[in-house]
Amino acid sequence: MFLYIAIFILGAIIGSFLNVCIYRIPLSESISYPPSHCTNCNTRLKWYDLIPIFSYLILRGKCKYCEEKISLKYLSIEFLTAVVFLLTYINYGLSLYFIKYIILWCFLIVISIIDIKFQDVYAVTTVPGIIIGVIIAIIENVIYFTPFWNYLLGGAVAGGVIALIVYITGGMGKGDIEIAALCGVFVGWKYSIIMIFLSFIIGAIIGVILIIFKKRSRKDYIAFGPFIALSTLFTALYGRNILNYYVNLIR
Repeated sequence: MFLYIAIFILGAIIGSFLNVCIYRIPLSESISYPPSHCTNCNTRLKWYDLIPIFSYLILRGKCKYCEEKISLKYLSIEFLTAVVFLLTYINYGLSLYFIKYIILWCFLIVISIIDIKFQDVYAVTTVPGIIIGVIIAIIENVIYFTPFWNYLLGGAVAGGVIALIVYITGGMGKGDIEIAALCGVFVGWKYSIIMIFLSFIIGAIIGVILIIFKKRSRKDYIAFGPFIALSTLFTALYGRNILNYYVNLIR
């Protein structure tokens, strides 16, 4: 129970930092300077104003200094990060895989929220992730003797499938190629196939729901990056079960 609480708190703290990244990256601002401040009154926030989740609840969603309303998005991202960290720990324990995937979730949360808001994908959020994924693949090869080419092929397969769709249909953005390649490098080629397949299923379901409730029309652009991220989450946590079920179904 202690570790569950510790991992949840760790996720919430990192989620608070991800909020900074999500806000500043599209503005081409540094994520480290200036220190956290109210975007309305520019007052520098004290450490006790930045306690993840609790500060928002205690302040009732308002700035302590100017009482400007704080978006619920900040609380949601802190809570989301904490939950996915905890789910990853439950599945992998304190292992290299746990470290690998929580790093991936950090990149994907930032990428997804920015993609939803601005319909844009920044290389600064994908290229470093791919490089880190390759480094982790090398470490994994040394520790667990997992084939290094498995992850390189995963990036190539995932990115290649999306690239093919982008250049044939033009119905997706080039940034989706980078997101898919990033996820593929982390999950490997077998799970990349599951991940891509799930992303289209999830995208279709959510797209239909948005159209039914008139949140989007058929002609509106819907960011696909979050669907890739969500399918990667399912694949990383439950991909083995999905793969085993599929194999048994064939048999």
